[in-house]
Amino acid sequence: MGKDTSPDSLLHTIIAISRLLLMLIGIIGLSVEIFRDNGWLNQLLAKILSSPAGLISVPIGLAVLYFFNRWLTTASDGSISKGDLPLYLMMAIGAYFLFNLITTGSF
Repeated sequence: MGKDTSPDSLLHTIIAISRLLLMLIGIIGLSVEIFRDNGWLNQLLAKILSSPAGLISVPIGLAVLYFFNRWLTTASDGSISKGDLPLYLMMAIGAYFLFNLITTGSF
């Protein structure tokens, strides 16, 4: 056991719960937008299948995702690791969907 075995403070617990809730709201919001009728998935598939250039973009998109993953998993000396970037991105998306939910009543 290390020296610092004290439990987290109430503030740290509240911040962790709020991060989790923003992430969950972001995941739910993206799921609603992707899988609804005429959502992003239907529009993307229609564009990809409408032309040969769309079919060529699939392997290019997969390669971009692969290199993005490689970039995130490399070691860094910064205070915020690049591995936390998806967390903060999903929290920002969650904040956007929470704002939409509060102002309009739906995602």
